[in-house]
Amino acid sequence: MARTLPRPPKEVDLHAHAFLKHLEDYDADELLAASMDRLRECLDAAIYWAYAEIRFIHGKGKGALRSAVYEELAHYKDSGAIARYYPSYQNEDVVVVVIGL
Repeated sequence: MARTLPRPPKEVDLHAHAFLKHLEDYDADELLAASMDRLRECLDAAIYWAYAEIRFIHGKGKGALRSAVYEELAHYKDSGAIARYYPSYQNEDVVVVVIGL
């Protein structure tokens, strides 16, 4: 079977400025939605490629991105797609997602 999804990086910055151009063309809700799409895209690819884990940088800010990330990861965990997730011990602005057991 041919692999079709590109391999994601092992650490993904979810801040919109890391993957979008012309941020002034987006409102806050659109930026958050784009970040969540990026999370899903990279996490699904990491699952597909059987990564042991992947890290997502959500940062500090007002916490909107962090809250959305943890809410989305809870859905993935509840569905059995990932084993667990937790804040990085080295940097609380990063969440570590463990895919396999």
